[in-house]
Amino acid sequence: MFPLQRGRRLRTNESIRSLVRETTLSPSDFMFPMFIAEGENYQVEISSMPGIFRRSIDLTVKEVQEIYALGIRAVNIYVKVSEDLKDNTGKEAWNPNGLMQEAIRAIKAVCPEMIVMPDVALDPYSIYGHDGIITNGDVENDATNEALVKMAVSHAQAGADFVAPSDMMDGRVLRLRQGLDAAGFHNVGIMSYSAKYASAFYGPFRDALDSAPKESDVEVPKDKKTYQMDYANRIEAIKEALWDVEEGADMVMVKPGIAYLDIVREVKNAVNVPVTVFHVSGEYAMIKSAAERGWLDHDQIMMEQLMCIKRAGASLISTYFAKEAAIFLNK
Repeated sequence: MFPLQRGRRLRTNESIRSLVRETTLSPSDFMFPMFIAEGENYQVEISSMPGIFRRSIDLTVKEVQEIYALGIRAVNIYVKVSEDLKDNTGKEAWNPNGLMQEAIRAIKAVCPEMIVMPDVALDPYSIYGHDGIITNGDVENDATNEALVKMAVSHAQAGADFVAPSDMMDGRVLRLRQGLDAAGFHNVGIMSYSAKYASAFYGPFRDALDSAPKESDVEVPKDKKTYQMDYANRIEAIKEALWDVEEGADMVMVKPGIAYLDIVREVKNAVNVPVTVFHVSGEYAMIKSAAERGWLDHDQIMMEQLMCIKRAGASLISTYFAKEAAIFLNK
């Protein structure tokens, strides 16, 4: 249709480009993953994730107040528990006075409007670094689900708004929904990690929590590929997301992010619930490393990646860039 139609007319200047922009970002599109440690006035930067810290509860609460003031409305929290609390049952995960439960209470006490989504998986509590209970050399699915229900109910009792099962056990969303309802927590939601791939992008995260599979005197799986998904598969992700919705998930998640935007769009087209995308630690670390060397413009590539995740279909983006991106947008 040239010369009647000229696409460049709509790109002439920033004012016109902003008028016709199809996708926008705001701080409320972000969820901030936070790592919590024992102690008081404790803060240690994670070496493989510059700018991200393990913090004690008192400092975590201050950080929550800061990011809420920036417009961020959700946090996804993880805990690093001491080695003497780990075993093969994960029983510390549902200790009413455990680190996670105390953190949830503390956050809700000072910032009740912040949506708190604690991680539901046994790997931070496992002596083997796996997301479930090991029996006869494998992760036992149904026994793990029973443990996850206890964990999720304890989170709800502490004040969690959503629980976020990241374990990838079969049927755990149904069991969690049944368990929460039976305990009277009908309004506590489930954000299910539905399409969580067995990815090498998780390395820095496992440094943060010491949650990688460990060598042992007993037979244990060497990796998490019997429950996390094969990154060669696409249709399986749609199936897993649909199953989770049928079982009661209020949101579904695709993880990782940038390398899986085709999956984000497929899942978005298939489900009728919000889709969360986890822009994971390895993706964060790559940008930080390249920017430190002057190979990329940090802020520009940060915003481009987040915009691309939103454009692909994300309703919510869990990202370690949440605070930096919110500051950028508020400017």
